[in-house]
Amino acid sequence: MNDLETRATPARSGALRRAAPALLGYAAVRALGLVVLALWSEARGKSAYTLLTARWDSLWYARVAELGYGYEVRLPNGDVHSDLAFFPLLPWLERLVAAVSPLSYADGGFLVAAVASLAAAWGVFAVVDHVYGRRAGVYTVLLWAVLPVGIVQSMAYSESLFTALAAWSLYAVLTGRWVTAGVLAGLAGLTRPVGLAVVAALWAAAVVSFLRDRADAPRGDTPFGRDRSAAPGDGARTGEHAGTSATTPRAPAPDGAPRVLGAPDVRLRRVLGMLLAPLGAAGYVLWVGHRTGNGPPAYLEVQAGWRNGFDGGYAFARFIAGRFTSFPSALAGVGLVLGVGLLVWLYVVCVRRRQPLPLLVYAGVVTALALCASSYFGSKPRLLLPAFPLLVPLALALARLRAPRPALVVGAVAAASAAYGAFWLNGSGPP
Repeated sequence: MNDLETRATPARSGALRRAAPALLGYAAVRALGLVVLALWSEARGKSAYTLLTARWDSLWYARVAELGYGYEVRLPNGDVHSDLAFFPLLPWLERLVAAVSPLSYADGGFLVAAVASLAAAWGVFAVVDHVYGRRAGVYTVLLWAVLPVGIVQSMAYSESLFTALAAWSLYAVLTGRWVTAGVLAGLAGLTRPVGLAVVAALWAAAVVSFLRDRADAPRGDTPFGRDRSAAPGDGARTGEHAGTSATTPRAPAPDGAPRVLGAPDVRLRRVLGMLLAPLGAAGYVLWVGHRTGNGPPAYLEVQAGWRNGFDGGYAFARFIAGRFTSFPSALAGVGLVLGVGLLVWLYVVCVRRRQPLPLLVYAGVVTALALCASSYFGSKPRLLLPAFPLLVPLALALARLRAPRPALVVGAVAAASAAYGAFWLNGSGPP
């Protein structure tokens, strides 16, 4: 039995055991980051816990959890920072934790982030394992953990919660659980504005599935990879046993084989998932419009008060160009150009290797919204954090290396990431 067959129908009771190496590795990386942050902060006379739970956006979330919406700050330049810019799911969960335990709202945010980060790591593993195999899934999780901005995964921010909902929604799409995917996409839309990316991924997958049904494509050949019953196109999979990993996705049919493609109940669940997906974000935007009395455009006005908007990347391009006006800052400009180039290259590689359509759409929208928004430029790395499908090509490369090279690479990057995260959070500006 090859690996494709082994993971095609995994026992539910073995799912956690299969993901255990990824989750343990992820927990170890996050623990290292927290230890380094604690030591660094202590040396600077600061509280690491305060940096994680009671600064910048975490203060806004905790205030919404405690007092509800309605708070705003008017700056001397005329900008209005309103708490309506922050989506409600994280504050709701913080309020729930505070209501059922002696923890404060800030403590609740930290607890939610900790649990959500593990759920996100598991979701990332589930998606990549489903398409590329276990080794690739483990390394994708580890790479997500050691990102330079990985410390945000441990903060009372909404990135971990959003990534968890997005990853599991994508997994549900890939496995044909359309209603589950729609519910999770709706919750992701209640977490961050970039929930649009999850909705777009689900809708793209559903539309292509309808087109496939209409064309009555042969069973086992789907737009998301190969059916569970299809034989691997490049021979039996050897990634688990020989230290290699496939580069072609092998996801099963998204309609949930072995059901008959195009069956009425499948189409109904697909439509229901599509209808559920945008309800979270749309409901909050409409509520903001009703609360302010300015209608649906009100949320855009709220974001404009924070100088957030979508300008196609013009402001970011000007910001990068401004780095080249002097020699010291030119080095930062070169780094930014290389970083953007790396993102584009990774996405092109994902397309060329025929990554499943939902993952391509999701990663593309997350990346576009992050790079093409006129928001605070220091936060762009954090905004890219949910775009985990971009890490798959690097994970596949690591999976091909012989031991102990992958462990040495991940360990070195984890140490550098922990040091950078501690330095970053002890700085003056928000992440």
